[in-house]
Amino acid sequence: MAEAERRGETDGVKAEEVEAKKSLSSDRIHYVSYKDETQLPDIMALIDQELSEPYSIFTYRYFITLWPDLCFMAFHEGKCIGTIVCKMGQHRNTFRGYIAMLVVVKQHRGRGIATELVTRCIQVMHDAGCDEVTMEAEVTNLGALALYGNLGFIRAKRLHRYYLNGVDAYRLKLLFPRPYDANSMFLEGGGYNMDQYQVHDCSQHDHHHDHKHHDDHDHHDHQHCGGHHNH
Repeated sequence: MAEAERRGETDGVKAEEVEAKKSLSSDRIHYVSYKDETQLPDIMALIDQELSEPYSIFTYRYFITLWPDLCFMAFHEGKCIGTIVCKMGQHRNTFRGYIAMLVVVKQHRGRGIATELVTRCIQVMHDAGCDEVTMEAEVTNLGALALYGNLGFIRAKRLHRYYLNGVDAYRLKLLFPRPYDANSMFLEGGGYNMDQYQVHDCSQHDHHHDHKHHDDHDHHDHQHCGGHHNH
């Protein structure tokens, strides 16, 4: 009888382990890079659903057609639950990466998905030779500010009434290491070595309002899309 009870307990433990493995498998996030326009409807639907300011098909195609390697998607059980859209190019005397849109659906936030999406794009930008990465975030979006701060971004400027809803934005900036520091960019075991970044946080000194913030970016109909990062 005791042996049967032990077998029953063992079987119960194995059943729990199987259920745990099933749960872990069903909870797995699958990341893919943009392949072709068949994925565009998923990206547009997700961004339109989660973000407040609408974008035209031309805005999406401007970014994704020109920089398909800077667009990633996160899937859970076959459904797109997160995406990031970026670009890069020459800006004055620097080669700059720019994070335009980042979205993770609400029920999946707080699981590191946004960090993974951003990190993948940062790696592509670094490998392509970018000197820096910039983006904008609402001053009230504490989740986004925390996420980018943890990745080494600093608040370079405050933009007055940047969004259509009248909210101010911070322009955030990440500077890559100088060439001779490139080998020490990553810490052993993963992650960025923030000590190697040549940064200066001017958020405590920049109190003026910049009404000409669009001069820092291309004059295109995507003028506000950089600030939408919902975490």
